[in-house]
Amino acid sequence: MKLFVRIVLTVLMVLLIAYCGVVGYMYVNQRTLQYAPEGPVTALVDTSLSSAEAVSIPSGDGLINGWYQAPRAGKPLIIYYKGNSGSFSDEHARFEQFVADGYGFLAFDYRGFPMSPGEISQTSILEDASAAFDWVSQKGFPIVVWGRSLGSGPATYVASVRDARALLLETPFLSAATVASERYPFLPVDLVMQDQFPVNAWILEVSEPVLVAHGTGDVTIDVSNGERVYGLAPNKDELWIEPGAGHGDLWDRGIWAHAEPFFERAMAGK
Repeated sequence: MKLFVRIVLTVLMVLLIAYCGVVGYMYVNQRTLQYAPEGPVTALVDTSLSSAEAVSIPSGDGLINGWYQAPRAGKPLIIYYKGNSGSFSDEHARFEQFVADGYGFLAFDYRGFPMSPGEISQTSILEDASAAFDWVSQKGFPIVVWGRSLGSGPATYVASVRDARALLLETPFLSAATVASERYPFLPVDLVMQDQFPVNAWILEVSEPVLVAHGTGDVTIDVSNGERVYGLAPNKDELWIEPGAGHGDLWDRGIWAHAEPFFERAMAGK
């Protein structure tokens, strides 16, 4: 009997040590596991954005690099907060559509992503997001904010502390910690995760009208995240749930057909 107890205690100790090792590894390497900044850069000259310009905006101890174009008269400017993978420049088809319909835009890479050197953290991303808003607000155009995936964090944060006309969240998370907990339910995510991006808290302070778009086939950020974010928004406009759409499908599935009238309603104050 004593031998059996010793065996059980030894097994439990080994499991505890292994569990602590996993937690320790994920804590030390969490930002490497959380972010995916690598990816190619598309040159501005290789797009149809012939009137856009490359810009560098001071942020913290460095610069964020991006593209900017002013809107036509009567149209707002879209600040686009990119997702987690690669460079914003890979999504130039979106910006080409914005411009074709008269909208201005500012899009950029957070520090640590391909076009903007530096270190990635929640603090630096929020700092970059705020710097971008403050820079473009000096141009005097009405601003609408669009955040995709990871970008739903800084987009919501900025909308909660700055004055924009509208907030569009594409495949948002309730928080980064929520997504991590869904993926790793056996880990104490809330205790060890540094960059939690609490959209669920920030959205409560957003007075702008909100559109949330998500797909039921999203396996990166479950659609329930978008539904819950929309449920918390004080100023609800539209919840668009696209059946079967995955995490990167919404542009091709027609999000612009929802976004443009949403921005028009916001500009009209409806």
